[in-house]
Amino acid sequence: MDRDRIEVRLAGFGGQGIIMMGYVLGKAYSIFEGGEATLTQSFGPEARGGACSAQVILSKNRILYPYVTKPDILVVMSQEAYTRYYPSLKDDGILIVEEELVRLGDLKPNQKLFKIPATRLAEEKVGRRLTLNIVMCGFLAAVTGVVSKEAMEKSVLDTVPAGTEEVNLKAFQVGYEYGKSIVG
Repeated sequence: MDRDRIEVRLAGFGGQGIIMMGYVLGKAYSIFEGGEATLTQSFGPEARGGACSAQVILSKNRILYPYVTKPDILVVMSQEAYTRYYPSLKDDGILIVEEELVRLGDLKPNQKLFKIPATRLAEEKVGRRLTLNIVMCGFLAAVTGVVSKEAMEKSVLDTVPAGTEEVNLKAFQVGYEYGKSIVG
């Protein structure tokens, strides 16, 4: 993966916190690690339950084109998102899925796959289903290493609504530890 420019697409459905995941990732890389980042987003016509995606570009250099063309990392949290966006993942890209919501087809041989039951972990380990996006942020940080754990934690604390910092930090830790248990 070209570390000078990393294209990330986060996708699922409205209500899963996809856009906030993009904010957390971009802020961690730009504000807390000193890189450059852009975030673009798209929503389906429905507020909750419709298609939703965030595109994040992380770069060591100035970003001249803010749209993802071929993601290095694809995070999918719904079947529709997988079906729609998987074909655009680079041949050597990283696919991260919410394993209880996405059924996979055949992957290309050089792609890496990481699966996590983020919704279940949010419910059982954190006690709040709504934190599944922050669980996924922790997992993404652990399995990809594109942003440091410390920068992501600072970004979570700086982004989540006031009064929810503790529960969201716990959610991040749950996802991060799950990811570290997979990659070692």
